[in-house]
Amino acid sequence: MVGNYVSIVGNLVKDPELRFIPSGKAVASLSIAHNRKWKDQSGADQEETSFFDVSVWDTLAENVADSLGKGDRILVEGRLLQRSWEKDGEKFYKVEIVADEISPSLRWASAKPSRNEKADAVGGKPAGRGNAKAPDYDEEPF
Repeated sequence: MVGNYVSIVGNLVKDPELRFIPSGKAVASLSIAHNRKWKDQSGADQEETSFFDVSVWDTLAENVADSLGKGDRILVEGRLLQRSWEKDGEKFYKVEIVADEISPSLRWASAKPSRNEKADAVGGKPAGRGNAKAPDYDEEPF
C-alpha cells in the first residue's frame, strides 16, 4: 500500500475511553501494547514492549467502546498522525494511529460479529461508513 499506512496487533492497556466532541461526533481513545519476544545470541529470552495511542472516530468509536475491553488482543489498521501543541511556552509532539479498522484477534480467542441496527437516513447504510472526514481536534490530547 502506498502512503501513510500502519497495521499493528497488540493488547488493550485499558478500556476504550469514549467521549463526544461538541459537534456530537464520537471519539474513542485507546492505548495498545505490542510485545516482541526473541532470543539473544546467548539463547536467553528477551522481551520488548512498545505502547501506541490510537484514536477512533464516529460509529467505529462507539462499536469499539461497546465491544472491547482491557486485555483484548486487537488488530488496528490506519494512518499515522503527528500532532503538535504548545503549553506554557513549550512545544509538544505526539504521534498516534488514527484507526480506519479495528478487529479482535482470533489467535487466542473467538468472536461472533453481529451487525448493529444503527443506520443513517440515506440508503440505510451504517452511519459513518464511507463518509469519514479528517478529525477536528478541539482540545489537547491530555
